[in-house]
Amino acid sequence: MLQQQFDVIVIGSGPAGESAALNAAKHHKSVAVVEVNTQVGGGCTHKGTIPSKALRHTVKQLMRFNSGTLFREIGYSRKIPYPTVLKHALTVVEQQVDMRSKFYSRNGISVFKGHARFQDPHSVMVTRTDGSTELLGAKEIVIATGSRPYHPPNVPFEHSRVYDSDSVLSLEHTPKKLIIYGAGVIGCEYASIFSGLGIKVELINSFENLLAFLDDEISVALDYHLRESGVMVRHREVYSKVEASTEGVALHLESGKVIRGDALLWCNGRSGNTQNLGLDAIGLSPDSRGQIAVNKRYQTSVSNVYAVGDVIGWPSLASAAYDQGRAASAGDEKNDSCFVDDVPTGIYTIPEISSVGQTERELTDQRIPFEVGRAFFKDTARGQISGEVVGMLKILFCPESLRILGVHCFGAEATEIIHIGQAIMKQSGEANTIRYFVETTVNYPTMAEAYRIAALNGLNRLPSY
Repeated sequence: MLQQQFDVIVIGSGPAGESAALNAAKHHKSVAVVEVNTQVGGGCTHKGTIPSKALRHTVKQLMRFNSGTLFREIGYSRKIPYPTVLKHALTVVEQQVDMRSKFYSRNGISVFKGHARFQDPHSVMVTRTDGSTELLGAKEIVIATGSRPYHPPNVPFEHSRVYDSDSVLSLEHTPKKLIIYGAGVIGCEYASIFSGLGIKVELINSFENLLAFLDDEISVALDYHLRESGVMVRHREVYSKVEASTEGVALHLESGKVIRGDALLWCNGRSGNTQNLGLDAIGLSPDSRGQIAVNKRYQTSVSNVYAVGDVIGWPSLASAAYDQGRAASAGDEKNDSCFVDDVPTGIYTIPEISSVGQTERELTDQRIPFEVGRAFFKDTARGQISGEVVGMLKILFCPESLRILGVHCFGAEATEIIHIGQAIMKQSGEANTIRYFVETTVNYPTMAEAYRIAALNGLNRLPSY
């Protein structure tokens, strides 16, 4: 079979694959992208980040309408069926696909639709949906196939009442009560989305606290506000079996409890999409969750084969995947310094959460002295004007050097606000101190003013200030 030859083949067109392909093209390399689906964008565009965040935005608008005093004067609260809200939210997906398709055409990147399978370290066979095949060869190959929800064998995902974080985007009815098993980022996000629609939610968490990687104060705040919105949060519970029938779903827990609902949303882990890639043909073996090990240059144990994005595991964020893909295809500039290991968290619960740097627990465990500055959104003019009074900004800093050690934000637009602190933390020397927020004038009224309030609050705790 005649082989089409390229400099780089990228398998997958999600954030990691897209950035790898575009960066390789910018380095004047011939690039082929293989995408198993009929449209580009990967899971991020079609099943993950984009649709879920668009859904959240729509639900938040509805919540503001139902809770605002102005709207109560002119009407009554409204409940909108989940499929209606979802249909409106998913209109953004088409826009994303159109935009990303143009990226490839403008940069002369060849896109092949079909399933890729390695033949050897330098070639892959692409099988289209009609059964026809095409052989592609390249000097370098980047695996960016993403991930999918993990499916335990004893959970009946084939039943119409059992969903995962992908299939919930095709839910065609509005359950009265939804059970969510798994209180990680995805589980907490969907708990706040569905409760925002007025649906009863039971969130089952197998750990002691919600999102234990967060600063303790933020984790506690999330727990409180989920409960306040009507979510029943159950900690330290592990499932033993799931029963689904035409009447509903029963989730049996090891503690002996039986939680019943109209539907079950399973949000307990993800697996790398490495099945049927033919990795055995090149001597690669993914782990039990289908993830591929890489070095700090994103090389696998096969030197010309790279892997980026969710398929390598942590941090499994679209933001990090863009940087990973660019680093893996950086040509002669590839080096260990391109490794992505310092990324802000962005959690789109209602309210949202974002953080960068160290937490109080980490600093305490490492015996690093620190002081805390806080600003509550209810005390900011912009928060009062917009009605976004839930939340806080928290700055951790060294009491001697005033260097910023961590920034944690909970509340409206937290994922935007965090980048101000991140930018200052990236500075060197005296530029990275809490004094920046006191000595720099910010617009008023803005949410950014919270940095000035938090900085003054923190400095006022120092005896020498």
